[in-house]
Amino acid sequence: MRTLVIVPAFNEARSLPAVADDLRRNAPDADVCVVDDGSADGTSEVAGRLGLRVLRLPANLGIGGAVQAGYLWAFEHGYDAAVQFDGDGQHDGASLSAILEPIRAGAADLVVGSRFLGDGEFRSTRARRLGIRYLSGLIRARCGARVTDATSGYRAASRAAIALFARAYPSDFPEPESIAIACRAGLRVAEVPVRMRERLHGESSISFLRSFQYVVKVTVALILLPIRAPRSREAAP
Repeated sequence: MRTLVIVPAFNEARSLPAVADDLRRNAPDADVCVVDDGSADGTSEVAGRLGLRVLRLPANLGIGGAVQAGYLWAFEHGYDAAVQFDGDGQHDGASLSAILEPIRAGAADLVVGSRFLGDGEFRSTRARRLGIRYLSGLIRARCGARVTDATSGYRAASRAAIALFARAYPSDFPEPESIAIACRAGLRVAEVPVRMRERLHGESSISFLRSFQYVVKVTVALILLPIRAPRSREAAP
C-alpha cells in the first residue's frame, strides 16, 4: 500500500529532525512530504537537507490549506493512503501502523487517532476536554460518526478520502468539520487509540479566545453543513 505522510509545518525547523527520525524508524516504507506553510525560519531548507519531499507554499494558508495541498499531491501521485502527521513533534510515529490498519484492511476510509482511547498519557485542561467532548457529541448528532477526539489531527485517509479532501477541505479549524464532510460523502469513519506528546518547541497558537472561536465556528459549520452529499459526486478534484 503506497503511503504518503503529510507533514504540515509552519516554522518547525527545530522540530523536523526529530520528526524525520521518528518517521524513518516507524514508517520506513512511506514517503514523507513536508508542506511548508509560508515559514520564515528555514523549514523548507531543513526538510530538504533531511531528504524529505517539500511543498513550499508562497504564503501562510493555515493548517487547512497546508493539509489540502498535501492531499492534492497524494491524489495526483496515486497514493493508496495518506497520513496527517504534525511537524511539531506531538504525534508518535509508533502509532502509525495502528492508524493505517483499518485502511489496509478495507474497513474504513478515514481513521482518526484518539488521545482518549487506550492507555495514552495525554493530558489537557478540563476546558479543552469539555470542548472536545462537545464537538464529538455534535458530530455524532449531526452525522452519526462516533469519535472521542474530534480535534485530533493525527489521522489516515484511503484513496476515496484522499480524492474527497483534495477537492474539498475546510480552511480553518478543519479537523472536526472534515469528519462531517467525510460522513456526508458516504465514507466510513473509524477511530483508533494513539499516543501523543507535548510539542518539541514553541507554543501552541490555540489561546483561550481562539479555542472559543474554534468551538463557535465549528458549531456553525456543522449546523449549516447538509447531512447528505449531492447526488452526483466527481471522482477527481
